Amino acid sequence: MDAYTIPKAVIILSGKRKSGKDYISDLILHRLGTNNCAILRLSGPLKKQYAKDHNLDYERLLDASEYKEQFRQDMICWGEEKRNQDPGFFCRLATENESSQKEIWIISDARRQSDVEYFKENYRKAALTVRVHSNIDVREQRGFVFTQGIDDAESECGLDVGVDWDIIIQNNGDQQELDDGINKLLELVSS
Repeated sequence: MDAYTIPKAVIILSGKRKSGKDYISDLILHRLGTNNCAILRLSGPLKKQYAKDHNLDYERLLDASEYKEQFRQDMICWGEEKRNQDPGFFCRLATENESSQKEIWIISDARRQSDVEYFKENYRKAALTVRVHSNIDVREQRGFVFTQGIDDAESECGLDVGVDWDIIIQNNGDQQELDDGINKLLELVSS
């Protein structure tokens, strides 16, 4: 594939913290195979630039650690400033690497209307919107604790309304229900 390959499918995943977006992204990648598919994270470029600007450990900002959590709120504010200047900034950065040469992209962490709009406008026929849903009690079992200023901010609530999701995948611990949602998504990808 050349540098200007248009993806066959762009799977745009969204969901609340601890809903299982990364887990489901990995499951989809495993099912589709790494030869044709890649996970593109919008938070990766954001965290990389934030780490650089603030002299922080980029690798530690990528994991689900306390290190990341102590910077989360400031990182959100910093990212919002960048997005206000250019709504597609982080989306473009995420698609400007070797992973974007694959036929299928999994955008594992769409959080705002501008994220969804960017991919739907730039990859119209390929874009599939997917909402990962987990009940609050399940998210709490996974370590979720409501944090004011984070869980009531646009980065967590910006896609609660206003998107007509192509697929809603339930991730509440019922493997059959999860498989059904992923299978329905994979049918859309292959059609």
